Amino acid sequence: MVIIPGGFSYGDYLRAGSIAGITPIINAIKEFAQHNNPVLGICNGAQILGEIDLVPGVFIENENAKFICESKQLKVNTTRTPFTKLYDKNEIINLPIAHKEGRYYTDNLEQLYDNDQIVLTFEDGNPNGSMDAITGVCNYEGNVVAVMPHPERAVEELLRSKDGLKFFESFLD
Repeated sequence: MVIIPGGFSYGDYLRAGSIAGITPIINAIKEFAQHNNPVLGICNGAQILGEIDLVPGVFIENENAKFICESKQLKVNTTRTPFTKLYDKNEIINLPIAHKEGRYYTDNLEQLYDNDQIVLTFEDGNPNGSMDAITGVCNYEGNVVAVMPHPERAVEELLRSKDGLKFFESFLD
């Protein structure tokens, strides 16, 4: 498995993920994904996956152009990925978001619905202005998943939620 984490270190000053998208490691990640291996991009990692066309669409500046950092209620829309298979379809979970460029956009929204590629949507509003409140998508095959929320920040009650733990337990299952 490859996990591309968040952290504002991948060229946000130009466009989120754009610098990382042209680094030498990207070809190896693309080849790894093409062999149906699991790839997870979280926050800036999700932006990179969009930049390098491993998932459909891109994550652009929030509608209000402000950094958003809060916990949100999200709906799990598909359980066909290696990271969501232990969730129930339409399960509501609580995960933190922390981004300034998390607004999802695509030219092929209908295709996402037709192919069951929408992983997560905001359930309690749409804080960044994403199309259809989308905050996580996967590739057609389902092995590459890009999510703006941070499941790694919600893995035990001490962190106010352990709803993100299933992202990692799903892969291990």
